[in-house]
Amino acid sequence: MRHTLSAVRTTRAETIATAVLTIETPGEGFFEITGEVARFLNESKARDGALTVFLRHTSASLVIQENADPDVRRDLVTALNRLAPADAGWIHEVEGPDDMPAHIKSMVNGVSLVIPVVGGALGLGTWQGIYVAEHRQRPHRRQVTLQFIGSVSS
Repeated sequence: MRHTLSAVRTTRAETIATAVLTIETPGEGFFEITGEVARFLNESKARDGALTVFLRHTSASLVIQENADPDVRRDLVTALNRLAPADAGWIHEVEGPDDMPAHIKSMVNGVSLVIPVVGGALGLGTWQGIYVAEHRQRPHRRQVTLQFIGSVSS
């Protein structure tokens, strides 16, 4: 096995930029926010640093996933529904039969991401996109806090 480390780049963290992105989801599914996140970096004049993406909810989640074939997202919804089906006899059903499965799916996927920012661009792979995964059946308004820490262009 061979390992290669690229040249190490250093930068001074000179700014913290924060904004809240509100997403109106129509119901269960994966909704790409990569473009809005890139716009935040552009408006922040971000150059090099780290971006934290944090979802302020417990029945939805954040993922980095393939953005080329929409069948991947449909299959992911199917897989998550198999993992935590609505009809599994959950005790917590105050907000409906899809609520407890949504909490489980959120716990599995997580609600935060850290993404490198290099030269003002998201350090994502070719086929990667950032998604809000809505785990509830009905529409919701979701809030995502975006925070960039690093250097900016003048």
